[in-house]
Amino acid sequence: MADMKLVVTGAGGRMGQALIRAIVASEGACVVGALERPGSPALGKDAGSLAGLEALGVAVSDDPLPVIAHADGILDFTVPAASLEFAALAAQARIVHVIGTTGWSADDEKKIAAAARHATIVKSGNMSLGVNLLAALVEQAARALPAADFDIEIVEMHHRHKVDAPSGTALLLGQAAAKGRELDLEKSSVRTRDGHTGERPAGAVGFATLRGGSVVGDHTVILAGAGERIELAHRAEDRSIFAQGAVRAALWARGRKPGVYSMRDVLGLGGSAGN
Repeated sequence: MADMKLVVTGAGGRMGQALIRAIVASEGACVVGALERPGSPALGKDAGSLAGLEALGVAVSDDPLPVIAHADGILDFTVPAASLEFAALAAQARIVHVIGTTGWSADDEKKIAAAARHATIVKSGNMSLGVNLLAALVEQAARALPAADFDIEIVEMHHRHKVDAPSGTALLLGQAAAKGRELDLEKSSVRTRDGHTGERPAGAVGFATLRGGSVVGDHTVILAGAGERIELAHRAEDRSIFAQGAVRAALWARGRKPGVYSMRDVLGLGGSAGN
């Protein structure tokens, strides 16, 4: 089978460059397009040179239509508004769309589901193997430990430039915990605490958000009981783990029927706890 022809969005950013490097290093995939927003200083530059590699002969463009028309898939770690546009284009082209973007609204999710009637979408708050294994463990732990006896708190820290909170990974882990306890996360989560809050609601899933420095991503799920505490944690030290996972997801999705899939589907870890 010919190499899967992939387009990288946000090619001038740190994640976009990591994606380009991951594709070049992967067997069975190649870079055929690189996209950036209008006015980006990366426009016109070679995608390979931009990522610190040999030139690929692929210039960064701000016009997605001709780029996507000849592609098999899109790798997309941008912002929800841009990702929705790419999802619509992926649906028109009936190709794969791998989405690592976070910060979605409920209305955004409906639009992604609509695009997935024609596009094969792999969407996850985190593309790494370790985090998705952690989510599976969190789900098991939440199911095994009684809600009356063990409180669940999720602590996450990222670099100072991250714009959404809680992180997509924290929400993925929260969905796993909620699935284990058969809860609706939206109705059972506590995301802010300030002032006189009263006692912690029984059965709630709490979130704490930290921002600073250059932290790639730290996540800890705490199950706190009377006299004991279990902590399940993951530390991301390099963005390459997310890029490698995204390429793996694209290759897995090639040829599959349209729909929304998760990294847990890609990795064979069972049904998704949430995207």
